[in-house]
Amino acid sequence: MHTCSLVFPPDPVWVRVAREAVRALLAAVGRGDLADDALLLTSEAVTNAVNACRTSDCSAPVTVYAEWSVPSQLRVLVHDEAAGLPVCAAASAGAEAAETGRGILLISANAAAWGVCRHGVGPGKATWFEVGALMGRA
Repeated sequence: MHTCSLVFPPDPVWVRVAREAVRALLAAVGRGDLADDALLLTSEAVTNAVNACRTSDCSAPVTVYAEWSVPSQLRVLVHDEAAGLPVCAAASAGAEAAETGRGILLISANAAAWGVCRHGVGPGKATWFEVGALMGRA
């Protein structure tokens, strides 16, 4: 099993770093063919976490954990300490809405599996998704 993890402050500059870590993991296992979906979903999940922290004045770090496991599956988990859960809803019309509100929708449409879970008693949550062998599962 190949893994990588990052812990960083809730700042948008780290979205690119998280994508590059996932890209490097996929390159290490020879599955660059999954990069487009995996990088899009990583960007969306990390952006959601960073935005949730920034809008709720949460300064606790965001954690990204990615693992490649048999049989040919990438799982990425993004954890933040901001209150509330992300919602899977289409963005409404308008310029501002065109840039927000679609992250979970993109994840749900492009991942083999995904979810949001809470751990412990705090307000934090983790958004996770899988790409790879399970693609196409209903």
